Amino acid sequence: MITVVVADDQALIRTGFVTILDSQDDISVVGEASDGRSATETAQRLRPDVVVMDVRMPVMDGIEATRRLAGAGVEEPMKVLVVTTFNLDEYVYEALRAGAAGFLLKDASPQQLIAGMRTIARGDSLIAPEVTRRLIGRYAARLRPANPAVTAGSALTPRELEVLRLIAAGHSNAEIAAELVIGAETVKTYVSRILTKLHLRDRVQAVVYAYRTGLISPND
Repeated sequence: MITVVVADDQALIRTGFVTILDSQDDISVVGEASDGRSATETAQRLRPDVVVMDVRMPVMDGIEATRRLAGAGVEEPMKVLVVTTFNLDEYVYEALRAGAAGFLLKDASPQQLIAGMRTIARGDSLIAPEVTRRLIGRYAARLRPANPAVTAGSALTPRELEVLRLIAAGHSNAEIAAELVIGAETVKTYVSRILTKLHLRDRVQAVVYAYRTGLISPND
């Protein structure tokens, strides 16, 4: 059973998420919160598998709440799914840096929300292609340090570099498999190798890394 805490200050949206998720046999909403501080306290108390986090909330915003639950220095980071709209681009960029495991747009379908829960719960990350292309690309300049400690070119094989570029461009494993004419399981193997070689936690960090090192740019 995948346990979930839903945090959103809009009662109607929060109730909608709860109703959709609780309708599934393998998902159970164990807590709700209407502000960031309550979300943090509820998640720390209940330790759910996934926290669904709105960005703009009272008392404490979703960015700070995400940082406290999944950011650098957290001993047992939780999996946080940030739900947002495009007019909050910069907030989501900050949430990515705070340790969010995935992003979903508020106009996503119920099926996408349910699939997102399962994806993140099993340890994968979820980045909507639109978020990758429009959000990360828009703020790519901020993501690049002057001297990256390790360059992808020196650590990865040519094929792994191809896969990393496609990840950074927002492609799913199935799309990468089709693009490179290889099997989906082979793509999973490449992704695992990339994360291991570059000491990255998940696909979200891989996207950030690709922009930081200049492997991909907003114009690509």
